[in-house]
Amino acid sequence: MEGVGWIAAIIIGALAGWIAEKMMGSNQGLVMNIVLGIVGAVIGNFILMLVFGATMGGIVGQLIVAVVGACLLIAIYRAIRGRRAV
Repeated sequence: MEGVGWIAAIIIGALAGWIAEKMMGSNQGLVMNIVLGIVGAVIGNFILMLVFGATMGGIVGQLIVAVVGACLLIAIYRAIRGRRAV
C-alpha cells in the first residue's frame, strides 16, 4: 500500500477484506480478510500503475483500491474453483 504504514495497512486490509466479503457474499475469517485486503491493494495498485502510471493516494484511495482488488481476487478464486456445493 502506497503511503501508509504497516499498522494502517493491516487496518485498511482488514476493512477492505470485510467490505469485499460482504459485497461478494463470501464467508472468511479475520485473517483471510486482512490477507485479501492487503494482497488486493497490491494487485490494484499494480494494475493502476500499469494503466495510469499512478495510484490513488491517501487512506480512502487505498481503501477503494484494496476493496476492488479483494473483490477481483474473490472472483478469480471462484472462477478457478467453480461453483459446486461444499
